[in-house]
Amino acid sequence: MAKTLAIASDHAGVAYKKDLIAYLTDKGYTCINLGTDTEDSVDYPVYADAVCKKITSGEADLGILICGTGIGMSIAANKHKGIRAGLCGDPDSASLTRQHNNANILCMGARILSFEKVIEITEAFLGAEFLGGRHQRRVDMLEN
Repeated sequence: MAKTLAIASDHAGVAYKKDLIAYLTDKGYTCINLGTDTEDSVDYPVYADAVCKKITSGEADLGILICGTGIGMSIAANKHKGIRAGLCGDPDSASLTRQHNNANILCMGARILSFEKVIEITEAFLGAEFLGGRHQRRVDMLEN
């Protein structure tokens, strides 16, 4: 089970990020808050980059990124070698992206999802494990 999570958002996701960190901390996770912490407009690639660096350095096991739709964060994160960021809008997708794609970052949209749904998706993502086998071959193809 992943215990250290790197979490960031842009201005659209700051309220969800704050509440999600509180929820996950209560569940026993260590959360590294990489900003932003205000609703002032910011550039989401900066925050995606910060989470990616924590993952690739090994300082965090997994990451979570929240912006308005989750799309911008997922595009920015997936530009980094070693990162597999999955944009998820439902718990099944969140489980499957961990099981089949070995995703190490979950991206979600605060303007798209209720906070209750964000919790469900996060729980599914964190509760799933990579299956390996034939899926490893495909993940290797992504890295090469």
